[in-house]
Amino acid sequence: MQGWILNRFPQHALRSDCYGVHRLLAQAQQRNIGIRVVAAHELDIIAEGQGRHRFLLAGQAVAQPNFLLNRMGSATSYFALAVMRQMENAGVYVPNSSQSVALVRDKLHTLQVLAHHGLPIAKSMLAKYPVNIDLVERELGFPVIVKTLAGSQGRGVFLCETRHKFEDLIAMITTSQGNPNFIIQQFIAQSMGQDLRVFVIGGRVVGCMVRKAAMGSFKANYSQGGTVLAYPMTPLIEQLAVRTAKVLGLEIAGVDLLFADQGFKICEANSSPGFRGMEQCSSVDISAEIFNYIELRLEQGKFANQV
Repeated sequence: MQGWILNRFPQHALRSDCYGVHRLLAQAQQRNIGIRVVAAHELDIIAEGQGRHRFLLAGQAVAQPNFLLNRMGSATSYFALAVMRQMENAGVYVPNSSQSVALVRDKLHTLQVLAHHGLPIAKSMLAKYPVNIDLVERELGFPVIVKTLAGSQGRGVFLCETRHKFEDLIAMITTSQGNPNFIIQQFIAQSMGQDLRVFVIGGRVVGCMVRKAAMGSFKANYSQGGTVLAYPMTPLIEQLAVRTAKVLGLEIAGVDLLFADQGFKICEANSSPGFRGMEQCSSVDISAEIFNYIELRLEQGKFANQV
């Protein structure tokens, strides 16, 4: 079995902090799986007639792999999505299809889809220029969370405790970036500085942890200096995480839940979730779970994303 990991950095330039990729490489070696890390910019894709597809790596023709695992997450570019689509068309198994990855890269689209399926989300609105601050206060109140449409690991997320701070942030954003797209979201006080990360693989929850923010921060991301602890699974958590992954078409997902008055609200979903925290706070081997699932799907030989 041969596989590729699509990453921001090629294998020869792989950074030491790419924990998930290094763990997947080690797991593949243990299983005698041929694996290589490729960056989208190293590839050229050539579509021809009669269903022919060719792939060039650093200008040289290469055989297509059995599977392609995308580890770029929200950084997945248009060209990376094109690579994924080409692979899908060629019959390569791509866990988390190009369509699903494109969907969850857009946080507002993700929330729209989840709301359409009746899942609980934090009340959100897309900023429209000029920003009607009275409307924001009436519909969401303050504090509010401001998020860029794309981003991960807590980047591009801001807390505005008051109307004045919100006005200052909007002024800074519009001055420096023109009229960028961003979401304004209801602040869930019960989840201040903490949330749940639930790992779903193949429609099954394999791990759950609570993330707590570092002192003085409201962001619970482990990559932002937060702490993590294993969290007991409940039927409600399992139901929300599994249904979220299914609705978004994600076979491998990190689903983030916010603590709320009556259970939880879905914050977002990640198509390439980091798992250093989960492996450090529990006995769950996420890399092994991912390859167990990939091997099972390849044995079955039928993929939902094949054209």
